[in-house]
Amino acid sequence: MRKVLISISFLVIFLLIMLPFLGITFGAFEEGPQAFFDALVRPEALHAMKISLIIVVIVTILNAIVGIYVSLEIVRGSWISNWLKPIINALIDLPFAVSPIIVGLMVILIFGPNTAFGTFMEDHNMKIVYAVPGMVLATMFITFPLMVREVVPLLEEIGTQSEEASATLGAGSWRTFIQITWPGIRWGVLYGLILTIARALGEFGSILVVSGNIINQTQTATTLVYQDAEQFHLVAANSVAFVLGLISISILLALEWLKRRSEKLRSH
Repeated sequence: MRKVLISISFLVIFLLIMLPFLGITFGAFEEGPQAFFDALVRPEALHAMKISLIIVVIVTILNAIVGIYVSLEIVRGSWISNWLKPIINALIDLPFAVSPIIVGLMVILIFGPNTAFGTFMEDHNMKIVYAVPGMVLATMFITFPLMVREVVPLLEEIGTQSEEASATLGAGSWRTFIQITWPGIRWGVLYGLILTIARALGEFGSILVVSGNIINQTQTATTLVYQDAEQFHLVAANSVAFVLGLISISILLALEWLKRRSEKLRSH
């Protein structure tokens, strides 16, 4: 029975992950390496990858700062009452339950050009919807729980004794965080960063709604793949998808390496 379950598991992995990626690989190189290279150096492809990179960098930095701060407040914040913590946790996990399409629609309803806030921002030459800021907002909402859910368990595990002792000895809050708290949560922060990068890079639904998928303006790598596939430019679509797949695999391998390294350091 165990062998059957293992075989079924490997079969599912092969059918859902390996086989599609093999199909993308063959599709990318179907017309030769030159066609693959040409698909990647198109102006629209280069611009889409640039926009994706900008979004990933901004979202990762913001998630690191806000995620660590929120995690500290959830675990260490004395102002949060016991009845309020479940509500805050539910709100943090909300992106896991809400469709990315709904997230994109929410951004449009709040910051769209027909809203009071959106009109005010556009009057001051600050466009949010159908521009990079709106795409960043949508992606940050989707990826926000990833950092918090990695850091909170570590903060609960290390406790407060060392931090209290540091404060008793006269260390300020910033020094206590750097010397006491950070060493205990740094691996969790790294996991959160890697997961955020992978999720932000692959985000599609909310980006498609918020960006308008405007070529050479708000198009990302994932929405470019969608457009190429819709227009039956399959080699181009598979080429960009292949690069995104390689990046995602590299990120996951880095995450696995970090996990093993942290486990070795803990065992020592």
